[in-house]
Amino acid sequence: MGVVQARIQTFEDIYRLVWAAVASKRPMEARYDGRPRLFCPHRLGRNREGQLRVLCYQYGGGSGLQPPGSPANWRCLALEKLTKVRLLEDTWRTAPNHSRPASCVVDADIDAEDQAERDPQKGQ
Repeated sequence: MGVVQARIQTFEDIYRLVWAAVASKRPMEARYDGRPRLFCPHRLGRNREGQLRVLCYQYGGGSGLQPPGSPANWRCLALEKLTKVRLLEDTWRTAPNHSRPASCVVDADIDAEDQAERDPQKGQ
């Protein structure tokens, strides 16, 4: 039986993946505190305490989700609690009126609202 080597994602790897997802408006799959999550990260940066946070719209993976489009599905995730992070080729999801106050990310490194719209027909 051969040895299977698992690639361990570093904190920097995870940061880069989340940053890329925000920049390209792509959904993500990850484990958060050991539980599966499907989400669209909208803003990556630091909270008032200087800790890295991700403001995202969660659309799968449990955790008391409301119907699609509900503003109650906004989440403020601690970057250090994310594991097994990967980008998905799926539909970008969002909802109006972030239910999370701006305190989730007060100093944004990147914000999806500042990114150009993707157009799959043009290969973007």
